Amino acid sequence: MEGSSDRKFILIKRKTRLDELISRFNSASQAKFYVEHLGADFSDYELEHREYISAISNTADSLSKFGRVHILDRAFLPNFIFGQDDIIIAIGQDGMVANTLKYLTSQPLLGLNPSPKRWDGVLLPFHVQDIPTIIPEVLKGIRKHNEVTIACATLNDGQKLLGVNDLFIGRKTHISAQYKLTSGEYSENQSSSGIIISTGLGSSGWLKSVLAGAKKVVTTISGIETEINSNNQVRWDSDYLYYSVREPFPSNMTGTNLVFGKITNNKPLKIISQMSENGVIFSDGIESDFLEFNSGIEAKIGISENKGILIV
Repeated sequence: MEGSSDRKFILIKRKTRLDELISRFNSASQAKFYVEHLGADFSDYELEHREYISAISNTADSLSKFGRVHILDRAFLPNFIFGQDDIIIAIGQDGMVANTLKYLTSQPLLGLNPSPKRWDGVLLPFHVQDIPTIIPEVLKGIRKHNEVTIACATLNDGQKLLGVNDLFIGRKTHISAQYKLTSGEYSENQSSSGIIISTGLGSSGWLKSVLAGAKKVVTTISGIETEINSNNQVRWDSDYLYYSVREPFPSNMTGTNLVFGKITNNKPLKIISQMSENGVIFSDGIESDFLEFNSGIEAKIGISENKGILIV
């Protein structure tokens, strides 16, 4: 398959900080005036932009030797139709990988770090110069990959939302969320700052913070310590999720017993909204892509039937 013009590579890019500033202030010069007026260094915005544009151009040139290349801004991911045989490359930060993976079915995804000195890139193991070596192995089907479990929130009105790192269920604002939570045979009404659903891939992020800061979790974790490694991380392909209730408030009407636990397809988490307005479910930190979660809506949290395929 190497060198075949029938294969298509979808290169996912994002806007840089400079792009976003220009959108806000209409020109680079006005953006520069604003940033420097506040005493910040505008040259770093320009350097980051040049590095990123160069990385995209060099990556596209390398990929063109193996097939067709289509460059796609991540803003168009929700409406883009991927071909079954497409090979996807996300170039940016770790969030680009998670944001892209939930829109794929079985297509392989490769995370590319455009600026190793700038980004740690936990999910970006490759650099631009690796493309000539990695892509032939991907085309031949001999490159190692990891499967990634994806969380799925299904509402009783038929809507669905996937989460590669995590799902958040709560309110748009800092006002407490009200809902009824059911795990297995147990149910209780709760008032809290929201619920976090974490996948194995996301266990090094939000879940790690929860484990570090919640006393209730510390007392519970002894029973699951064999499932979480020394870095407080869960296997990416684990067949379970974890839920964590943030700042649960005990009262005459609300309980604090179901604050942390495991979710499987045999034991999904069910949540019924008791919020008249501003209830939301969003995934992977993208608040603009959400489902409304207001009074009467029930969310069933389980595992998506599709697995993400991440090239390593």
